[in-house]
Amino acid sequence: MADVLAFVEQRDGEIRGAAREAVTAAAKLADALGGQVNALAVGGAGLSGAAGDLGRFGASTVQVEEHEALAEYHAEAYAALVADHAKAGGYAAVVFTATSLGKDLAPRVAALLDVPLAGDVTGLEVVGGAVTAVRPVYAGKAFAHIRLEAAPAVVSIRPNVFQPTERAASGTVTVSTPAVDPSAWKARIRERKGAGDGALDVAEATTVVAGGRGMKEPSNWHLLEALRDAVGAGAALGASRAVVDAGWRPHGEQVGQTGKTVAAK
Repeated sequence: MADVLAFVEQRDGEIRGAAREAVTAAAKLADALGGQVNALAVGGAGLSGAAGDLGRFGASTVQVEEHEALAEYHAEAYAALVADHAKAGGYAAVVFTATSLGKDLAPRVAALLDVPLAGDVTGLEVVGGAVTAVRPVYAGKAFAHIRLEAAPAVVSIRPNVFQPTERAASGTVTVSTPAVDPSAWKARIRERKGAGDGALDVAEATTVVAGGRGMKEPSNWHLLEALRDAVGAGAALGASRAVVDAGWRPHGEQVGQTGKTVAAK
């Protein structure tokens, strides 16, 4: 088979923009391989309601694994489910997005499948029947071309690079309840605390109002907050590594090589 599996990232029961990017990248690979795109979403009850929209971006089928214990991301459980699904489907490639969740999940799945991982890639193509990934190195000063000969080829794409492209597919949604036993998990989630105040994630913003040490001290950040609010919807705060390391701002706002990749207009 030459089908491609795209992992669908969700948060609080909502399909994230990263999922549409993963499906778009998977569709590009599937075209070159002569297969189709199947998407896999894992989460709590009700997730299937939003999953059908992925058909607009090229997903022929969307498998939704719903279980209350999976409403929050759990590395051990998610990795096992995705790896089992990849094995059962005999996929040529598995595509993740290199978000904070994807950077944790993709290596675990690759290890369970006993294949290498090409992480944070910015380009995908098929050369001589093998998936080839392009990955920036040396802070983007050079690019490595990685030929993945193991099956499946596991890749994670850099956020905001593969812009979602609409291409109609059936998007047939199938829902099942996986057999998971939370009591057997080695780690459990006791509590989740949000890093922000419900503000827009800087990685998904169309406008970024950013600051660094030039702000002199954290008490001056209200100036940037006021500017963000004046810009309106689609604007988010960003920060340099220096001020994040100093404790002025949360890591979730950090933009750059060691922070988040943005695609502001």
